[in-house]
Amino acid sequence: MAVYTHISREELDLFTDHYSIENVLEFSGIKGGTSNSNYLLKTLEKNYILTIFEERTNQDNLQFFFDLMNHLNKNNVKCPEVIQDKKGNYSNSIQNKKAVITSFLKGRSIDQIKPIHCASLGSTIARMHKESARLEMTRENELGFVNLNSLIQTLKNFDDNIDAQLIDLINEEYTFLSGNLDHSLPSGIIHADLFPDNIFFEGNEVTGIIDFYFACTDYYAYEIAICLNAWCFEPNNNEFNPTKAKHLLGSYNQLREFSEEEKKVLPLLTRASSLRYLLTRLIDYYSHDDNELILKKDPNEYLTKLQFHQSVKKVGEYGL
Repeated sequence: MAVYTHISREELDLFTDHYSIENVLEFSGIKGGTSNSNYLLKTLEKNYILTIFEERTNQDNLQFFFDLMNHLNKNNVKCPEVIQDKKGNYSNSIQNKKAVITSFLKGRSIDQIKPIHCASLGSTIARMHKESARLEMTRENELGFVNLNSLIQTLKNFDDNIDAQLIDLINEEYTFLSGNLDHSLPSGIIHADLFPDNIFFEGNEVTGIIDFYFACTDYYAYEIAICLNAWCFEPNNNEFNPTKAKHLLGSYNQLREFSEEEKKVLPLLTRASSLRYLLTRLIDYYSHDDNELILKKDPNEYLTKLQFHQSVKKVGEYGL
């Protein structure tokens, strides 16, 4: 469920009065996602998306997200355009929460991922990285590896609920990665949340990227590590699919070639990505009641992925 803030027709009309768009004929909440409330707005000529920012989005950084999205949109990386109101503002308020209207993207997210989808994704990410590199702005990855220790400290609040062996594994993994990760890798602005529900397709081709509200400055290869975890494991048994990985990495590499340092460290970055999502899923699982509007995802999925990556010795095992 991704409608945490429910709005009335009157509230919507007051909000859209700020904008030069036609009368909204229909509006409906959009299910899917975990962070913000989203509504589809239908007008006679166009459709739009209304996003209401909830507490999980760092609203101090909204201008960063808006500038990134509009820059990419203008440079042939298909993503929502943030619509300005009549006064040139990007955001306004609804129920005392900041909200925006963005353009509507055609396509839909897919459930059955095939290697050809991974190939289209890889080339799309490479174009996005090359275009975002032209922007002279930065934002810290608040959930990047350097900040994982704070998540580990938060997890200590739930030690009584978590198996001691899992706690030991997490601590040992963090210590290992801290001593072995190279911190001089090529970096720039990444999306940082390229899960299948944030990528739209028509047929086998990517038609758009949505939900840029985790975008930040980090290693380009870390983005790829996140995607290997999100796109290249089979959903029915959580087994790694090297064919999907080969298509993802190969198509990316054709447009933005991996450096030798990136190739060497990619198995470690996939471990770092697995650890990050294992930690946040554990914290979500134990810190929220079942009746709260937080979608709890299975932490064990990322424990299994972490254990797989621990067995990988070189990037060739991913098909690159």
